Amino acid sequence: MQDNNRNLILAMVLSALVMLVWSIFFAPEPVPPAQDTVPASSQGVPQPETGAPATPGAVPQGAAPELEPAAASNDPSANAGRVRIESPSLAGTISLAGGRIDDLELTGYHETLDSRSPYVRLLSPTAQTTVQAEGSPVAPGGNAEVAVQKPYYAVYGWMPAAGTDPALVPGPATMWEVESGSTLAPGQPVTLRWDNGAGQIFRRTYELDDKFLFTVTQSLENTGAAPFAAAPYGILARHGKPDTQNFFVLHEGAVGMTDGKLLEEKYKDMAKLDPLPGEGPAQLIEVQENGWIGFTDKYWMTTLAPAPGQSFTAVVKYAPGADIYQTEARMPVQTVAPGATGTSSSYLFAGAKVWEVINGYQEAPGIDRFVDSIDWGWFYFLTKPIFRLLHWLHGMIGNMGWAIIALTFVLKLLVFPLARKSYISMAKMKELQPEMEAIKQRTGDDRMKFQKEVMELYKREKVNPAAGCLPVLLQIPIFFALYKVIFVTIELRHAPWIGWIRDLAAPDPSSLWNLFGLLPWAAPGQGSFLHSFTLPVLAILLGISMWMQQKLNPAPTDPAQKMIFAWMPWVFMLMLGGFASGLVLYWITNNTITIIQQYTIMSMHGHRPDFFGNIRSSLPSRAKTEAKAGEKGGDKGGK
Repeated sequence: MQDNNRNLILAMVLSALVMLVWSIFFAPEPVPPAQDTVPASSQGVPQPETGAPATPGAVPQGAAPELEPAAASNDPSANAGRVRIESPSLAGTISLAGGRIDDLELTGYHETLDSRSPYVRLLSPTAQTTVQAEGSPVAPGGNAEVAVQKPYYAVYGWMPAAGTDPALVPGPATMWEVESGSTLAPGQPVTLRWDNGAGQIFRRTYELDDKFLFTVTQSLENTGAAPFAAAPYGILARHGKPDTQNFFVLHEGAVGMTDGKLLEEKYKDMAKLDPLPGEGPAQLIEVQENGWIGFTDKYWMTTLAPAPGQSFTAVVKYAPGADIYQTEARMPVQTVAPGATGTSSSYLFAGAKVWEVINGYQEAPGIDRFVDSIDWGWFYFLTKPIFRLLHWLHGMIGNMGWAIIALTFVLKLLVFPLARKSYISMAKMKELQPEMEAIKQRTGDDRMKFQKEVMELYKREKVNPAAGCLPVLLQIPIFFALYKVIFVTIELRHAPWIGWIRDLAAPDPSSLWNLFGLLPWAAPGQGSFLHSFTLPVLAILLGISMWMQQKLNPAPTDPAQKMIFAWMPWVFMLMLGGFASGLVLYWITNNTITIIQQYTIMSMHGHRPDFFGNIRSSLPSRAKTEAKAGEKGGDKGGK
């Protein structure tokens, strides 16, 4: 077999390996249908629990309030007053029961491509039903009633230190009153107030920018006659395991940064954490200077971030009885003297994981390594620069599809020296074919002698037979890195290209099944097993591009190899039908550039590929048909 065919077969085998690995490890598991009602076990209001004594100046271990479900009829948040949240990016309310941020929509993102579909809901209250606050924006054609989801909210409070009565500090169920402000909006803070009746006045001030960052300042004014000790905290709570993508390639669950070390715990792993006294299954990490902790979904995230330089305890825990997943930021104990006021400020990120926005928060207010909340994966050293380049190209071009095509050209340009060396090596290998045939005749059946003389020939002519493999091997990590970028970054979500391609993060919705929409029946839905076999337009173009790339070289003489070559492009066409259209677009562009490069470079070195001749030889001809018929007739006559 010729070496150029060997390299092409290697490319096919490695590509098939990519597909196999993806189908085994990265393919999504069936997602259970969403429930229309909140389970009774996840309803109710958190109740405070007395914690263990703690040393002043340290975080009280096990003193965080335990969030327990209660009957919906006993849930004070169902009838509590609410403060509206209005910004260019967010809409929702804050419940005065615990001062919880538990009703939040992302007004820049719809659930589907339909602009009339509801906004993406990030946070939901514990009450079964609630109505959106009056005047709060609603998606065009959307329903003002908040969709029922599993409770998911942020709650703040104070933990009592040793010797402090727990009833004197505000907890998750404390009823607050509005002291100032009416609507939380950029430039319009809202302050809540609670008086414990024993000389301590607690205040909580919420501020919001025009994106997704809340600034929460908790203060303790001591008007009593004795010092008062307590520790502020923030909690993010999810009642019940949320519906996830269940992709091996994607992390969903707890995420954080603790003094420069990335923390990731999937939901299933949170339930398996070692039990700690007074905590249950939990992990506690002492953060000395900088960090943050929260929950991440594929595109959305909530994160507690203490002020830079603030020490705190990052907590990841699971309450088995209540089925509640929690992340916490526990601040050190503050002992407030009579007549003094203690304060604690922190940030709450609640929104979409837009790289530009998150990177901005990393720079100001200085949330340490915040961009690592995006799941860059094992090939982060490739995914990060590839995304940055794609992001820049998108900013220049204004269309993500054309940006992917431009990115492919840039990547091919970067590996062009290797590709050029590969194609030149292939051309030289063709020049050496007569000499290799002579060596074969001279050495006969002596394989050792044949290999030795061939290697001497390669050395003398300065030919590296492995040079053709390098570009192929380099494509594998690039492919995985680009797949990761397209899959996890929100910039690709609902990003259109041309015509019917309106979401580059989703499979091509067209289908040969209904002649691309001309016939009056629907094709199998995206994500179904049959969707890959409906042959969308991009998958067909990919198969054609792979078939044309094959025709740069003669077909192998071995019948088995020839059959594999004949079927390979069409097998890949079927396999890639369910891939993200942005990834298939990259592969089509990459194949097209490869065809042009190989044809041009080999032609410049006097070995122009017989492209059309190879196509003609692969097609059935009358002579071939007659020859086969003659062979069959001869066999019958012989019998």
